[in-house]
Amino acid sequence: MTIALSQSPAPPQAAWQSHPAEIVSILDEIESVSTYRIRFRDPKLARSYRFRAGQFNMLYVPGCGEVAISHSGPPDSDTGDFLHTIRVVGRVTEAIRNLGVGDTLGVRGPFGNPWPMDSYRGRGFDVFLVAGGLGLAPLRPVVYQLLRERNQYGRVCLLIGARSPSMLLYSEEIRAWESSGIEIQRTVDRADQEWHGSVGTVPLLIDRLRGMQFDRTAMFVCGPEVMMHYCAQSAIRLGLDPSAIWVSMERNMQCGFGQCGHCQWGSLFLCKDGPVVRWDSVFSQMRVRDL
Repeated sequence: MTIALSQSPAPPQAAWQSHPAEIVSILDEIESVSTYRIRFRDPKLARSYRFRAGQFNMLYVPGCGEVAISHSGPPDSDTGDFLHTIRVVGRVTEAIRNLGVGDTLGVRGPFGNPWPMDSYRGRGFDVFLVAGGLGLAPLRPVVYQLLRERNQYGRVCLLIGARSPSMLLYSEEIRAWESSGIEIQRTVDRADQEWHGSVGTVPLLIDRLRGMQFDRTAMFVCGPEVMMHYCAQSAIRLGLDPSAIWVSMERNMQCGFGQCGHCQWGSLFLCKDGPVVRWDSVFSQMRVRDL
């Protein structure tokens, strides 16, 4: 079965406008990675703000710049708060790390195509989530939605890879997910003395999968591009249709709605045609080196 590419809504007229938002809390996750709970200062905007799993915001630090960060919290918050898990990798993320609880930053969004949850809900589909490193953060809202609508899906399996055990995100929360009926497998590139699990790359976990319903399974993959490439190849070798594999692509997002061209990738503008794209629609571009 082929699922059509999802379409994001047209950007609002005020898509360039950044709205002041307050950092409500900061949770240190792993080295150089923290999760920020954020709330718009305008109560009306905070109450009305909604996003879909897979979308992102543009976070603005005055005098420094903007950065695109995927949502990493539940899409249905009653408080209007939203979460962003951020790794310090450049000037803007370094500036965000220097902010504290109560400080203000600017937020534009949400932007981008979401994970295609609507295409599989209520049809008995199994859902396999594959995350490498920080790629678990954009998939975390999918986990929340799957848990909330558990009876709408079949088997749910989460495969996670990290460089080392200390770099596994959301460790405590993952144990709660397992208790709620999600199958979870973990692997690391380098084990330590405390690690008794799998050692190796994430595609190896896919190679070992058993019991997949190839005509009733969707796979969502997020992580480094080379990892996503080999994960898709492993799944296809097992028999999964390429049209049932979805990946989240990242490029240098600047405007958020396809006007500036910074995130152009072949014929796509990933801020509006992605970041979530179907594998069979982008495989040819993935094969082009340095594109």
